[in-house]
Amino acid sequence: MTRLFAATVALVGATGFAAMADITRPECIAPANPGGGFDLTCRVVQIGLADQMPEPVQVTFMPGGIGAVAINLFNTTRTDDSNAIVAFSSGSLLNIATGKFGEWTENDVRWLASAGTDYGAVVVREDSPFETLDDVMAAAKEDLSGIVFGAGGSVGSQDWMKAAILLKSEGLDPKAMRYVAFDGGGASIAALLGGSIDVYTGDVAEQAAHIGAGTMRVLAVMAPERLDAPYDQFPTARELGYDAVWSIVRGFYMGKDVSDEDYDAWVAAFNAAYETEGFAQNQADKGLLPYNLAGPEFAAEMKAGVEDMRTIAREAGLLE
Repeated sequence: MTRLFAATVALVGATGFAAMADITRPECIAPANPGGGFDLTCRVVQIGLADQMPEPVQVTFMPGGIGAVAINLFNTTRTDDSNAIVAFSSGSLLNIATGKFGEWTENDVRWLASAGTDYGAVVVREDSPFETLDDVMAAAKEDLSGIVFGAGGSVGSQDWMKAAILLKSEGLDPKAMRYVAFDGGGASIAALLGGSIDVYTGDVAEQAAHIGAGTMRVLAVMAPERLDAPYDQFPTARELGYDAVWSIVRGFYMGKDVSDEDYDAWVAAFNAAYETEGFAQNQADKGLLPYNLAGPEFAAEMKAGVEDMRTIAREAGLLE
């Protein structure tokens, strides 16, 4: 999956954005409830493109099917909406690969630009009896049905896959775990704090706003190596002895009938923003690592990423 997550920077100057296209009401669609990864992704562009847009980017929430409602809308009634971009993640690519978005495929949107990259995280409440990842895994080996996992997606989704990979690393059957699906990370975190689930397999960037709050603990990050501050305090699953890595790309797409002029204007705006220190700081503030790519090259990587996800899904027994 190196194609999908390679940190590539495209630098193209942008001038006269407002004059280049008829974009007057820029909007970012977060296809879930507030508080999760899609919300975070839209906040990156809301802040990061502030100097590139003719008006502030408005964030609109559109929950339903972890992106299914949004991709359906942008393939029916808003196919040529030049003002709107839609947040997506690697989980969206997985949903396409496994057919969870119905008839819509990787060829039914215009892949636009990246917001950054993220990694999976294993999270519990601050007062959880599971003090370490070893505690979770030991309990899972003793009685997998005694632990309730939960996250923002159904069985076979990206967040389910994080838990599945972790369990498979110890020879456990992911299909035997008790898993509760929620519509996005915000709802999942609320369920964790409310005691409805024991373990949340979410994203490390979502934890940026909660570090030091005394409500949750990150037991492990599913990165290949330990991350920089403020996440350097969290061990990786791999260094704890579990071969479980899950990388997450965050980005945006547009309707497939958006004109080349409008698409190119958005691409130019992203490329100009990528060059600024403010965008890099914005990524860091949101807990994301740099992955800056926009336009046709980004689109090619996302389409290749869907193929990568099909391979992963087959290995997990989700596809024939």
